[in-house]
Amino acid sequence: MAQILTIHPKNPQQRLIKQVVDELNADGIIAYPTDSGYALGTVLGNKNGLERIRRIRSLSKRHDFTLMMRDLSHIGEYAKLDNNAFRLLKKILPGAYTFILQGTRDVPKRLLHPKKKTIGLRISTHGVVQAILDALEAPLMSVSLILEGHDFYDINDVREVLENQVDIIIDDGCCPPEPTTVIDLSSGSVEIIRQGAGDTNI
Repeated sequence: MAQILTIHPKNPQQRLIKQVVDELNADGIIAYPTDSGYALGTVLGNKNGLERIRRIRSLSKRHDFTLMMRDLSHIGEYAKLDNNAFRLLKKILPGAYTFILQGTRDVPKRLLHPKKKTIGLRISTHGVVQAILDALEAPLMSVSLILEGHDFYDINDVREVLENQVDIIIDDGCCPPEPTTVIDLSSGSVEIIRQGAGDTNI
């Protein structure tokens, strides 16, 4: 049964953040709030956690996972991008955007699209996400929490469905789902695959 942790984004308690990070480093998976709704996450090398997330979401191996990163300082370790792409990311991140980029050799093959070799990348403004990534000192493998027939607006919605499927559920109050804008930069051009609620500023 999942632990329920209440963490306030404006003042995350370090004791609780450490508890989350310890669970992640023990190959756990978490359901956590972001600036675009709840997501599922685990550490980069956790093969078993990746498969658990795939089962929860019923995802095929063609689904792009996202690297949730604290900032752009280490992006070159995980994604290939030219100067124009980097300037675009720097201009509009952080925020509710997911970028599709060519992955580097440091990204586990099981995370990449099997044909395109791409990976999603996000930088969230959410205080809890930033605190976790700061303490973890590495990206999270992440996907949005989307399940057919269910809407996830708060901890009760998440707990009802996932209490026996994840290790930690983080509560920060109301967290309505608001899809990110998805922008594909993997071919060298800018392609908006999905428009989110906000202006893309492109």
